[in-house]
Amino acid sequence: MDKLLSSISLSKRAGKLLLGFDVVKGAVLEEKAALVLFASDLSDKTRRSMERICEEWNVPAAALPFTLDEIWMEVGKRAGILAISDRGLAKLVCSNLAPAPDKEECLYDGEI
Repeated sequence: MDKLLSSISLSKRAGKLLLGFDVVKGAVLEEKAALVLFASDLSDKTRRSMERICEEWNVPAAALPFTLDEIWMEVGKRAGILAISDRGLAKLVCSNLAPAPDKEECLYDGEI
């Protein structure tokens, strides 16, 4: 869990973390998002909407084990949808996600 938060924080420090629905949607549509992440308490409607966009554009998506408030404390902005725009950092975050079921959701064909 600490490694996951650290890898998300590293993405922020590197300037590769995008926050918020509209920003992430734009990054997915412009093919700049390598990975999309959802807060655990994100509304179902918002999650489904972004999952549909990610599926359409073949962008991996995964649920985080953190709430909106926990993400806020780590990155300084309250956001339920995050995107990582660097493939290497996206792989790092995926590798730090919980065991197999979540990793399979995170990866398409075993690679990002």
